[in-house]
Amino acid sequence: MTDCRKVQCRGEEPSGERVPVDSTGEVDFLRERLALYAKAVLLASAGFWVAGFVIQLLWPPRIGAASFSRPDILFHLAACAVLVVMWLATRQPGLTERPLFVLDSVGTVATLALFACMAASMPRAWRPESLFLLIVLAVLLTRASLVPSRPGRSAWISAFSAAPAPLLAFWVYAVRTPAEVSRGQAVSYAFLWGSLAVALSMLVSYVTFRLRSSVAKARQLGQYTLGEKLGEGGMGIVYRAEHQMLRRPTAIKLLPPGRSGEAGLKRFEREVQLTARLTNPHTVSIYDFGRTPDGLFYYVMEYLDGVDLETLVTEGGPLEPARAVRILHQVSEALAEAHGIGLIHRDVKPANIILCERGGVADVAKVLDFGLVKDLSSNADPGLTAENVLQGTPQYMAPEAIRDSTSADPRSDLYALGAVAYFLLTGTPVFSGRSPLETIHHHLQTEPEPPSKRLGRALPADLEALVLSCLRKDPEERPESARALAHALDACALNAPWNEVAAESWWRERARRKTAVRTA
Repeated sequence: MTDCRKVQCRGEEPSGERVPVDSTGEVDFLRERLALYAKAVLLASAGFWVAGFVIQLLWPPRIGAASFSRPDILFHLAACAVLVVMWLATRQPGLTERPLFVLDSVGTVATLALFACMAASMPRAWRPESLFLLIVLAVLLTRASLVPSRPGRSAWISAFSAAPAPLLAFWVYAVRTPAEVSRGQAVSYAFLWGSLAVALSMLVSYVTFRLRSSVAKARQLGQYTLGEKLGEGGMGIVYRAEHQMLRRPTAIKLLPPGRSGEAGLKRFEREVQLTARLTNPHTVSIYDFGRTPDGLFYYVMEYLDGVDLETLVTEGGPLEPARAVRILHQVSEALAEAHGIGLIHRDVKPANIILCERGGVADVAKVLDFGLVKDLSSNADPGLTAENVLQGTPQYMAPEAIRDSTSADPRSDLYALGAVAYFLLTGTPVFSGRSPLETIHHHLQTEPEPPSKRLGRALPADLEALVLSCLRKDPEERPESARALAHALDACALNAPWNEVAAESWWRERARRKTAVRTA
């Protein structure tokens, strides 16, 4: 069992603490916040430019006129152009941490340098150095509050950005007519206000960076950093995670505190121990498990970047018979191993079967969520397999499991797999009702409609007969084992086999659609 420890990763702050800034999720966050920063400053700058141009049209200055050719307006437009480039650059896919940091620093310094030139081109009566300092303060505080940055990094970016302020004051009061304020006073005050802008920027960055550091620590489980939530089931919540040393993407299932009673902990621990005994390539692999110092139980499994069968059919419609047979065969192999060591799944359904690419092979089926698994080889704690409680999903429950949840056996899984096959071939469940009780009644009393009739077109006769045999009310009339079912699936006559070429083509098209969505 893994004991939880605080794990350090890249992104050091002055206190020595670190936060993860180079994982995929953190880079995406940096890209998102940098885009928001560029957009916010751009909108504010464009708004001031439009407002200033309108004001000068309504109340023309005594010297000069509102014109696009005025130097200060041109510099203002140039600063806006830099912000547009920053914003567009953040939308480019594939940017890593370093280019984003360069974009942040160069874009910020260049923008404020152009604003300094703009201020220098304005009449002395406008107090150009004061106007520039207001812009510096607004831009740097916006950046510090939006862009995740170490305080030290914010310090040098802010210092370079505010550096033109005293130089601007020196130049203005050196070449313009003398005023009540001496050049030395103007330069000193510009330096002090510029230093204040740098200090405030560092302070805001420090506070926001520490907050993100605290959040990152809270999302640490042993050697793993939690990412986004992937789903939630009856036995826990699943998050995407990453191993800090191996950089291997994983999925972590947590038992929420509200379900961590003694019985809940026993069932959760039993789930991981039983699942870890399975080694079939079509069963989700368990890497690790542990308990945090505050009692939160978790286990780590392989991360499957794919699509569950329920989503696959809901979005794309019924599958080709050959593809359905290929998937069902893989699931049968996973169940055959489990049944062979005395385990039954008891919750076989489309949502618990993931289709993915593994090891360069497309259309690999993985069976997961053994939260309701039953061990036939031992006397389970009665509190973990209570009678008079339905175990499973009504649309995929075998009649005998409905009558008595403790009487489920391997052929109950075959009934559920037959219901999954029916769903894959027709796009609809075998039975559905206005309530779970009505659905359960159909499983107990109603004979299923032939899949070809439900679909409205012919299906391979031997495949249809095999699916209907899995859905027999009497377990004795179903295939004798998952292994026998796999052999029967191999023997089905298919007009157009679903081969590797077809599978790879489908996954390439899926990847293309996902890329198009991300860049839209």
